[in-house]
Amino acid sequence: MPTEASSPALGARQVAAVSRELPRIAVQCVDAIVTEVPAYRAALRGEMRLAIEQAVHLALAGFLRLAAGRRVGDPSTPIDQSLAGAYELGRGEAKSGRRMDSLLSAYRVGARTAWREMSSLPAVQKASASDVAHFAELVFAYIDELSASSVTGHVDELTDETNLRGRLANALLAERDPATIESLAAETGWALPESLTAVLVAPNRLSMLLGRLPDGWLRATDDPGRLGLTVFLVPGGRGRLLKALGDRRAYVGCTRPWVQVTTSYGRAARAAELDALGAFATVDGPIDTDAHLSTLVLNSDVGALADLRARMLSPLAEENESSRDRLAETLRSWLLHQGRRDAVAAELHVHPQTVRYRMTRIRELFGDSLDDPLVVRDLVIALG
Repeated sequence: MPTEASSPALGARQVAAVSRELPRIAVQCVDAIVTEVPAYRAALRGEMRLAIEQAVHLALAGFLRLAAGRRVGDPSTPIDQSLAGAYELGRGEAKSGRRMDSLLSAYRVGARTAWREMSSLPAVQKASASDVAHFAELVFAYIDELSASSVTGHVDELTDETNLRGRLANALLAERDPATIESLAAETGWALPESLTAVLVAPNRLSMLLGRLPDGWLRATDDPGRLGLTVFLVPGGRGRLLKALGDRRAYVGCTRPWVQVTTSYGRAARAAELDALGAFATVDGPIDTDAHLSTLVLNSDVGALADLRARMLSPLAEENESSRDRLAETLRSWLLHQGRRDAVAAELHVHPQTVRYRMTRIRELFGDSLDDPLVVRDLVIALG
């Protein structure tokens, strides 16, 4: 989809020019909706109108950054907020007892008005015909995604099955007895799979996943760990699941039989906690816990790891900070490369003689302890 990754339709100056006009265009869009969609003539007044104008402004800003070639997931692109807002609009329509016709009409009117206003700006008119065509395509594709997100919210709010599935997911996570699980599954019409995988995702990315996950998923209405994340339980293989997640941030637990799904949830939750502490700062996209088992093991007891590191590296304590860091880095590489000096030098981008000098100093500090397999084990863990 164009909102997944788009080539630039506008240059930086054109984007800046259109951006300055967004408050006015948002007002024009709401005016057109009030005029052309009868259901909103009474609703869009006072504070509600101001709130909707701000929501339209946010949605247009998200689109404009996409038109500049940004990607979903880029912190400067509020596409996630726009889709999440569209999802909640759909839920709100259902709660108010309204069908989706009026909201979808409002989207169409808003898109038409926004395109008319933006395409009439001199900055846009100076663009090439192909860029203008691409720009128009992005406008209406973006509105289609917002519409789809609202439809999903509307369906979720109305469907009793969603609530039943939520109860079933909660029961699985609460480790209710198998008879209770089987009864709820039968009531829901959900076939108990051989295995499940827990997936945790931020609520503002929720609407982007619905419809992409493998069939048969459950969404819990409770988060046992109180992490502020939405919990999915997904049947089937991991490959299809990871493909569905794409480059979106999510936390994927281990795959386990349905009676052991709490193990999968616990692992995903731990990954989310460690991510908040920066343990996965260099990892893009979803955190597949199967691919990061060593990180999870090493950080299972952060205090114990800190104590181990302090004890094992105590021979370096008298070195100045710069020397201490260099020696620790060299020792780690030397251990991992099993003493192969050239490999250590290549990894650290230094001369082999530098490695030799540093290891001489390390041996002076650590003595014969480096020949003890148990010391080596603990050093590898401490430096890991």
